[in-house]
Amino acid sequence: MSAPPVTVADTPTGVPTARQVRTHLRRARSRHHDHSLGDVLGDAYVIVLFTGMYGWFAISASRDLLDSPTVGQAEPGVRWWLALAALLAGAGLVWRGLRALGPLLVTPATQSWATSAPVDRRAWLAPRFGMLLVGAAVGTAALGLAVAALGGVTDPAPLGWAAAAGAGWGAAALALSVVAQSSRAGRRWPVVAGAAPMVAAAVLTAGVVFLGYVGDGLPRPATTPTVALFALAVPLAGLGTIRAVRALPRVDRATLTTGAQFANAAATATILLDPSLLAGLVESRRWRRIGRVRSSRFLRGPGWWAFLQADVRRLRRHPSALLLWATLIGVQYAAALALPGLAGAAQVVFAYLAANRLTGGLRSISRSPGLRRALGGSDALLRGIHLVVPAVGAGLWWLLTLPTVEPGPSWLAPTLALGVVAAAFRAGTRPPINYGGATVNTPFGMIPVDLMRQGSRGPALLAGLVLLQLFLG
Repeated sequence: MSAPPVTVADTPTGVPTARQVRTHLRRARSRHHDHSLGDVLGDAYVIVLFTGMYGWFAISASRDLLDSPTVGQAEPGVRWWLALAALLAGAGLVWRGLRALGPLLVTPATQSWATSAPVDRRAWLAPRFGMLLVGAAVGTAALGLAVAALGGVTDPAPLGWAAAAGAGWGAAALALSVVAQSSRAGRRWPVVAGAAPMVAAAVLTAGVVFLGYVGDGLPRPATTPTVALFALAVPLAGLGTIRAVRALPRVDRATLTTGAQFANAAATATILLDPSLLAGLVESRRWRRIGRVRSSRFLRGPGWWAFLQADVRRLRRHPSALLLWATLIGVQYAAALALPGLAGAAQVVFAYLAANRLTGGLRSISRSPGLRRALGGSDALLRGIHLVVPAVGAGLWWLLTLPTVEPGPSWLAPTLALGVVAAAFRAGTRPPINYGGATVNTPFGMIPVDLMRQGSRGPALLAGLVLLQLFLG
């Protein structure tokens, strides 16, 4: 159990304050750094400059793509409402990400030497909370500006209101996530806060798809309610910030270090180009959250029949995989309405994502030689048995989304469906990354060709299927 929060009044005599400890650590670190303030400001300027340049280029290219004949013309109202649904779904995913990260987190050294010491925890965490709050506001302001520019807004005043609304809601989300981090386990409001926007996005998408295929579609509003969104965000951000500052002493060490594990795994997976490092941590957290399951007997039959039942039962105990599989069906129908020219390519990509979510048993078998030896049988037999569920799921998903694409050659749809299953199989059976492969010296630096080849196992085949669909679909 974590130690109770320490306040200034409870601090024993002679214990340094949080500011004194922070100043001492800053001076100690400065002895090991040879970078001046000018170097730091120069690096920050380069980052901001390149982010602005490439960001505006991406927005301009996306606007041209949406208006091009390749994508196809869609009703402006359909795209507007689907964009709103995408923003709601993104807000729910961001909330889940904030809850997974903390968002306040500390390193193991800080946990041992600072948060375990009788130092005022609010004073220790307040500067970090302030930086996160400013970063969240700036990031979501840029996102709001980008979304407005992508929607065709060019006037400075509407762009400013969009940025202000994004900043307000970003600050509110960050502050409320800190309040949720300090809440005791079992509270329902953090779960509801993350599920509400995703449910609203699902309902809105279903309504737009239904009216788009059956009715006349939804009209686009005359004005975007960015001013109203800003007016709602300001009091929520203010109240959330006050509540978060008051809740800082209740943030215990367990929640501070749990997010650090996730952040370290994500950083390591990005640097080493190995997503399995992050996926393994997420998988272990998911099964620990389940905690206890109800056992039941398998139906009688040969060994392969028992393995197949176990793989099906894995899906029953991991319902989010089936939920995402079903969600991608609605996303495909929405993509066919908003981007009719890219409906076929979207079907291939979403089918791969849907099938890949059903390969949990295949990944477990392929990444554990000890498990394969314990189960018995050949590796090909075990992998083939655990391919049944993804193959059936991909085939059923493909049949349910056939009305969203134009019929091409009779052989194209079965070929693409089988190719999607093959891509999911290659991705699920990828061996551990070998970092001793060949590299090529180019004018842009050393490029690890063999490392990129290993990481593209599965996605490379998927890219070929997308090109095939674009040329022949």
